[in-house]
Parts: sequence; C-alpha cells; structure tokens
Amino acid sequence: MVVCYTRRMDRQIKADGRFWLTLDGKNFLGRGRVELLQRIRETGSISKAAKSMRMSYKAAWDAVDAMNAAWGVVLVESGPSGSRLTADAEQLIAAYQKAEAQHTAFMEHLADGLPGPASERLADKPP
Repeated sequence: MVVCYTRRMDRQIKADGRFWLTLDGKNFLGRGRVELLQRIRETGSISKAAKSMRMSYKAAWDAVDAMNAAWGVVLVESGPSGSRLTADAEQLIAAYQKAEAQHTAFMEHLADGLPGPASERLADKPP
C-alpha cells in the first residue's frame, strides 16, 4: 500500500519595504550605514569595520565622508589612534533603530489585512 501525505504549505503575503532616513530628499542613513557606524564603534577603526563587513576601505571611508558632509557635523572622528563615533552619531543610531522598529511593526500590521494565496483560501472552505 502506498500512502501519500500532502502537507499544506503555510505561505503568506507580506508587506515589505526598506527603511531609510533621508536628508534633503537624499538617502542619508540606512541599515548598512548604521551597521558600519556600529562596527567602527566596536573596532575603533574604519579599516577594521570595513573588513568585517567585506567592504573596501574606500567604500567605507566614502560612506563616512558622505554622512559627515550631509549632517554638517562630524559623526566619525579619525586620528592616529583610530576612529570613534561622536555623540551625534550615537544619537542618530538610536533614533534610526527606534524608527526602524516602528517601521517594521507598521509593515507587520499592514500585512495582517492582506489576503492569503487563493489556493489556501479555497482549501480552508468546507466542500
């Protein structure tokens, strides 16, 4: 006797969207830049932070330079002894994380009202 089991695959539709803080209409701070700042804080070095993210030093430096220039105040101070985040950078990281958490919660709430795939709706109905 051959027995076949059919398992309903739980699939769901979800709302998805990337979260960025913009400044004067341009992307300023997103997940990658926040991670770069956090790794600079952890390592004390732009070079080490870049390596840990498999990013070139130039790309990391360009990102830091762009953030410093856009914000108008230095976010990462660099010198012979390494690099460190300023108080402004720490405040931006905290603000970003709080806003991103709210964005994620909103997207989950939005998805709650979306329909599931038609095949699953039909499977839920009695014959």
